[in-house]
Amino acid sequence: MNAFTFVFLAALLASLGVRLWLAKRQITHVVAHRAAPPAQFAGRIDVLAHRKAADYTIARTAFGILALGVETGLLLLLTLGGGVQAVQDFWQVHLDGLAGGVALIVSVALLGGIVDLPLAWWRQFVIEARFGFNRTTPRLFFGDLLRQAALGAVIGIPAIAAALWLMERMGDAWWLWVWAFWCGLNLLLLFIFPTWIAPLFNRFTPLDDAPLKARIEGLLKRCGFAASGFFVMDGSRRSSHGNAYFTGFGRNKRIVFFDTLLGRLQPAEVEAVLAHELGHFRRRHVLQRIVLMFALALVFLGLLGQLAAAPWFFHGLGVADAGKAQALLLFFLAAPVFSFPLTPLMSLLSRRHEFEADRYAAENASANDLVSALVKLYEDNAATLTPDPLHSLFYDSHPPAALRIARLQNPEAI
Repeated sequence: MNAFTFVFLAALLASLGVRLWLAKRQITHVVAHRAAPPAQFAGRIDVLAHRKAADYTIARTAFGILALGVETGLLLLLTLGGGVQAVQDFWQVHLDGLAGGVALIVSVALLGGIVDLPLAWWRQFVIEARFGFNRTTPRLFFGDLLRQAALGAVIGIPAIAAALWLMERMGDAWWLWVWAFWCGLNLLLLFIFPTWIAPLFNRFTPLDDAPLKARIEGLLKRCGFAASGFFVMDGSRRSSHGNAYFTGFGRNKRIVFFDTLLGRLQPAEVEAVLAHELGHFRRRHVLQRIVLMFALALVFLGLLGQLAAAPWFFHGLGVADAGKAQALLLFFLAAPVFSFPLTPLMSLLSRRHEFEADRYAAENASANDLVSALVKLYEDNAATLTPDPLHSLFYDSHPPAALRIARLQNPEAI
């Protein structure tokens, strides 16, 4: 242990304390407002639906506290508890060099996946099932796990090997090379995701509703937007939650609707939801997020470039010997602890983007139809209408329902 150990523990305890405090506030606030929906939703959301949303939020938040405890315990076990050192010692006997480094990182990732498995099971087959959202079978659940593991092996292992090779071969500026490689890999994955990766998990069929398709084509023409196709995803195989999204970029852009969403919304409401999603592209939110992600990666990798040569960094996190694989692994274990204060800033940016996308939808479709669609989605997804303001400010990527709808109903605010 050294001074950095105490800095790490102080940051970990501070972030843990804030997260637990916010969770407690969320539960207390939602319970206090469980009896009836807010006045502005009277006649739109019935009491039973509102109470279901409150209970669902409470259950998920309470489970999040348990998951946080498991996550924190695993982090301490891997670092100060000597877990990373033990895995490293094991592989040093069998492998060395690049292969040993890859084995170390993959082993720790597998350990994390094993620890998370019962949590994922409980989340899906207890919480989601209790509130009527789960449609995933155990066979599908484990099939998804196997597909994710295979995909992780095919993409992740070569990527780790390439990053470690660059760290070893590119001198003091290796972090710039790793950053360029990481950016290129992410752009490639964004491009191939719609046609190569997503179909491994879901079926995508062309939208065959001719009137709805004509309405969507009219919206795209008004907005000057081109897409390679409109598809319906079989989201109902896993959940009754509904959604719609754009995926891909360049000429490979696709518009995807969950079948659950199409079964719930009217054509005008679907158009309004799509206009909102289109607003994210037209206001360059996707590009902004990619640029921000790349900029943060550059900063973090530059920092790692300094820490990888600092023995106190390794010793402070329970590893005796410095090495590129150990540096990469320890950095990504510890980084979330120190980057936690960025959470509300990222949430703020996301909420601002949501307001801008709402404004775009109101200008190019119908604000009233978007409000109607949002109310249905809030009800169907059991999203609480009364989140704790501080919890929402810190975590929520979307504005609170009451504020969002109030702005849509007030043209001057839009």
